[in-house]
Amino acid sequence: MWCKSVLKLLLVLFPAVTLRAQVSPKMGTDNANPVLDFLFTADPTSVEYEGRLYVYGTGDHEQYEKAEKNGYEKIKTLAMMSTGDMVNWTYHGLIPVGELAPWIINSWAPSIISRKESDGKTHFYLYFSNSGYGTGVLTAESPVGPWKSPLQKSLVDAQTPGLGNCDVPFDPGAVIDDDGRGWITFGARHSRIAELGDDLISVKSAYVPLPAQSHFEANELNYINGTYVYTYNLDWEDHNDWTLSDEKPPRCCMSYMTSRTPLDSTSWHYGNMYLKNPGDFGYFEHSNNHTHLHRFQGKWYLLYHTLMLQKSFGTRGGFRSICVDEVHVDEESVHIDECTATVRGVSQTRNLDPYMTQQAETSAATQGIRFSQGDRAGNMTVERGTMSITASVPEQGIIELRGVDFGRKAKAFKVKASGQGMIKACLDSPDGPVLAVIYTDGAVMKDFSTRCRKDKSFAGVHRLYFVLTDDVVFDEWSFSGRK
Repeated sequence: MWCKSVLKLLLVLFPAVTLRAQVSPKMGTDNANPVLDFLFTADPTSVEYEGRLYVYGTGDHEQYEKAEKNGYEKIKTLAMMSTGDMVNWTYHGLIPVGELAPWIINSWAPSIISRKESDGKTHFYLYFSNSGYGTGVLTAESPVGPWKSPLQKSLVDAQTPGLGNCDVPFDPGAVIDDDGRGWITFGARHSRIAELGDDLISVKSAYVPLPAQSHFEANELNYINGTYVYTYNLDWEDHNDWTLSDEKPPRCCMSYMTSRTPLDSTSWHYGNMYLKNPGDFGYFEHSNNHTHLHRFQGKWYLLYHTLMLQKSFGTRGGFRSICVDEVHVDEESVHIDECTATVRGVSQTRNLDPYMTQQAETSAATQGIRFSQGDRAGNMTVERGTMSITASVPEQGIIELRGVDFGRKAKAFKVKASGQGMIKACLDSPDGPVLAVIYTDGAVMKDFSTRCRKDKSFAGVHRLYFVLTDDVVFDEWSFSGRK
């Protein structure tokens, strides 16, 4: 595989290089951040579909694989992940934006909206930064693709008439209001808002300036109780000239403004700062700042990014990872409270059902696992390996799942896999009681099954660990028995 080839090349070219084991910051803990512990991602956005929250972000891992420092100039992918319980996340792979839209410079900072259309299908519109030059859009009929570029050009860019002094029309934020109208914001230092066309891939209004003092980047939109909520990142200045509120916001924080008539610049009112720079909390490092608000399963969550995964990968190149914490939003008054960024993160909202077919690429934590594109859009396979370019390949790979409810007891274990190796299912720790073991020996993907061990203590809710050895390629799994 590519990663193994790179490791061999490193040893040939740089014999002094010491390969290190990659250690998950989440494995065996109660921590839920970062969302993915094996992939650098940033600038989150999200959409809900069929009871799952789908999150998208800048493909920082591509930059990590190609350069020592994160200058973002090598990124032409966007990452996809989803969850049904906020703790166990399914990795859906990367959107190859550079292949779909070869006219782009880079792809950063997505924002996604969806709607059900006349064909009866839900359509997804994913807006993204084409470097600092403009904003592009991808579309799909599934939250995980396949994606396409319907315009083969920017939706808006530095050459678009009517932008005035908004010469960096990137970092889009999009929303659909209760009347079905789509809206988009973008900009750096000077931001704009506009109404999207009925097709959501055009703009039909003027580009209206937003009175966002000390604006830097990271535009996003929400629509709450008939009110448009615009969130943005303030610059790195000291804000001694601040005029929008009595309290001076800190450097590189996130703030918001609200309006009921978004194309009237004078109607926008400043709310407050709702997230300090992660570095201001003392246990994260300083970096740029980008957030997205989402209400899911009755709670409001704030998605953001930090540099916390770097230590696990042994790098300090500025590579980011998406995190999430709960935030209080008063929907009646449309007020966002200040959020605290934490390592602990959020709590699991519901148990995982092991009697449904689950994807092997779903995890709460991983160690010694590598992901590869599967046989369809959004489907990945996992195997023993590493997503680090400097870590050694371990003797076994481990996938941790949390809050797995076996009910009265599982009777049989089934997997879809290929290759030769072992998949061992353990409870409560990677070295815990063995529930079942499957040995695989197939060159192509096929089903394997075995009976589970009989033990009354295996009933109820547990952490479930899959231990992978040798060359097994793992695609999906399920248990059967009595819930």
